[in-house]
Amino acid sequence: MSKVVPCMWFDGDAEEAAKFYVSLVPNSEITHVQRNVSDGPSGKTGSVLVVEFTVAGQPLVALNGGMKVEYTHAISLMIHCDDQAQVDSVWGAFLAHGGKEQQCGWISDRWGVSWQVVPKVMFDFLSSPDKAAAARAMQAMMKMVKLDVEVLRRAFEGKSAA
Repeated sequence: MSKVVPCMWFDGDAEEAAKFYVSLVPNSEITHVQRNVSDGPSGKTGSVLVVEFTVAGQPLVALNGGMKVEYTHAISLMIHCDDQAQVDSVWGAFLAHGGKEQQCGWISDRWGVSWQVVPKVMFDFLSSPDKAAAARAMQAMMKMVKLDVEVLRRAFEGKSAA
């Protein structure tokens, strides 16, 4: 069966990026490192060409493409976090390694890849049949940088932020 596997472009540091990404959450690992078989735009013979890895079980590929390419927010990778502790841990790891905070749970890593760090409960809030509660949670999220599960919960429940 075919799979769609996102491939991210790097300029010589694909393996470093993959090692960082697999450190973020459980069920993540590097599964294969392919080295260049000859000199080329992506590097010298024996240097890393492609790194296959998983983050939270999602297959990804990092490619040393041979030049710097800028990422945009047009595509991002989302990490569904189990709880606030995991949101804090992942967010902190990005920041500690050169990440830049964005709004609404978005953060870009030091390579410019956009990530969304989202507690799983947010999807429960937004898909609630109580549309007013869902709207309150959405409005609360729009005011945040890093998402705060308890603040989102209070907004969803219609309780004050105090």
